Amino acid sequence: MHDELKPIAGGGLLDRRLFLKKGLTFSSIAWLAPSVMAEEVRSDAMTRPGRALSNYGKPSNYENKVIRWTMGNAAAPGNGVSWTPLHALEGMITPNGLHFERHHNGVPDIDPQYHHLLIHGLVNRALVFRIEDLLRYPMTSRYCFIECGGNSNAGWHSEPMQTEAGYFHGMASCSEWTGIPVKMLFNEAGIKGRAKWVIAEGADASMMNISLPLEKVLDDCLLAFYQNGERIRPENGYPVRLLVPGWEGVLNVKWLRRLRLTNRPVMARNETAKYTELLPNGMAEQFSFVMGVKSLITRPSYGQQLDNPGLYQITGLAWSGHGKIVKVEVSADGGKSWADAQLQEPVLSKCFTRFRIPWQWDGKKAVLKSRAIDDRGNQQPERYELIQAKGQQGYFHYNAIVSWAIADDGSVSHVYA
Repeated sequence: MHDELKPIAGGGLLDRRLFLKKGLTFSSIAWLAPSVMAEEVRSDAMTRPGRALSNYGKPSNYENKVIRWTMGNAAAPGNGVSWTPLHALEGMITPNGLHFERHHNGVPDIDPQYHHLLIHGLVNRALVFRIEDLLRYPMTSRYCFIECGGNSNAGWHSEPMQTEAGYFHGMASCSEWTGIPVKMLFNEAGIKGRAKWVIAEGADASMMNISLPLEKVLDDCLLAFYQNGERIRPENGYPVRLLVPGWEGVLNVKWLRRLRLTNRPVMARNETAKYTELLPNGMAEQFSFVMGVKSLITRPSYGQQLDNPGLYQITGLAWSGHGKIVKVEVSADGGKSWADAQLQEPVLSKCFTRFRIPWQWDGKKAVLKSRAIDDRGNQQPERYELIQAKGQQGYFHYNAIVSWAIADDGSVSHVYA
């Protein structure tokens, strides 16, 4: 093995700076390329005109397996979830058509011409806005993930679930969101001193409503109208949704119709019957809000295959509702040793961060793990640590380290390690 391929941790993990080396090859067939004649790689597409222009672009037909996996409710077809295929994506931004969804009573068809946003309650003057009025306000953009509080909840099960990484952990997506800081409109309405909470309500058939501390809303919440540069799609809240950076997805109310300032939470279904959990000490945890620090190796992961021993890239995503990811460590020997992964720029607060590290696989069994650390000092826990703290009756806020076992035939499975 060349000096530059000398492992820095057990299991064949290599220095993340190896990606900067010139002439580095990841394929045993790369050396053949110069000897292949140009005529032999001529594409059939070069022999005939391509198709005409279209009004809205679509993915290639050859990428038709990169889709969301959906799960509905036969008794209530509008109640269900779809997962983002994180295992099939790259970078940190989720395409609009692949952003995860969680619906409680279907996707409403809202004509923005007749939709209004009401701000009322403990304010000096109640305000009603038309969408066209709101679109005249100065806007700002931020890159931010949204993660359902129930994401990855199969991890609480006694046996590891065997499915693609995105169809296990894919109730999390990341976009560029553009809209108006809620604080701007609250300043217009004037906040009364007794106001401590904001009740957000959507215009869907479930009339989703939820409580938010006023302090958080004034800090960094947006009324979002655009996602990745285009108007938000109906399934993600058109014509306007609330964006609550780093906090549970349920708080990011879609199809937003009103914000009511109060001095107490509303105690709605999704903060009492749901999102409240019994702890091992007999106490109940409520208003947990912030999504914990988390990471996930997306390649290699379940359903993928390593063809031959050699040099591979381990890559994945990390995020934290507390702030910015500062480090991701990767292990190829089940956690006996760790090496720092490379963090792909930009590294932003409350946003997906892509990490990478080269790995020299020797063709033997291995267990891959990643753990993330954020700028508040929070470290992603092992599964046993999470269960010890939360108990085994959990459902929400599962952020334990995920382990992938590589068999000697190159197949990948999910294990608890």
